Amino acid sequence: MASLRRAIFTAVPRLLSSSNRSSHATSDSLHRPILGSISHFCSSNLSTQSFEIDLSNEESKRRLFNRILYRSKQRGYLELDLILGKWVENHIHSMDEDGIKSLVHVLDLENPDLWKWLTGQEQPPDAVNINPVFVAVRDKVMNNLNSHASPETRATPGQPWVRGWDDFKKGRDAPTTGNQ
Repeated sequence: MASLRRAIFTAVPRLLSSSNRSSHATSDSLHRPILGSISHFCSSNLSTQSFEIDLSNEESKRRLFNRILYRSKQRGYLELDLILGKWVENHIHSMDEDGIKSLVHVLDLENPDLWKWLTGQEQPPDAVNINPVFVAVRDKVMNNLNSHASPETRATPGQPWVRGWDDFKKGRDAPTTGNQ
């Protein structure tokens, strides 16, 4: 998703400038609002570096916490919305500036990768594995999986989950694999 976002950011200005080469003012007026409106809603590694953490007064702290809480609950991946949203809701008020920066780095990760890393289907990269927020969320997820999921419904560590909710069906209408 990040590579798609980067491609859009580089392609849109080129398309706008190539279609309006004769009118430079029109190209600039179209270029700025489009990128400005997109960049406010997207996160990337660049936004993490420029992400300002202002904990100086209660109003800026409230705004920051609300932005982070919204980002954690509205990722577009239901499982991560529930897991990250609840974890952030419970822990954000006790975090310092370094903890918030670590949380923002976790929120900038792509959904499919983050899900596989949190559930143990794949090993995370070292840069992610040393993040204290990621470690805390992964420990919470793994504790919940170990205490609430029976072992036969889970894949072995390092393997993707391939079983579905209706794999127990046998017979003519049984699925061949997964939850079809």
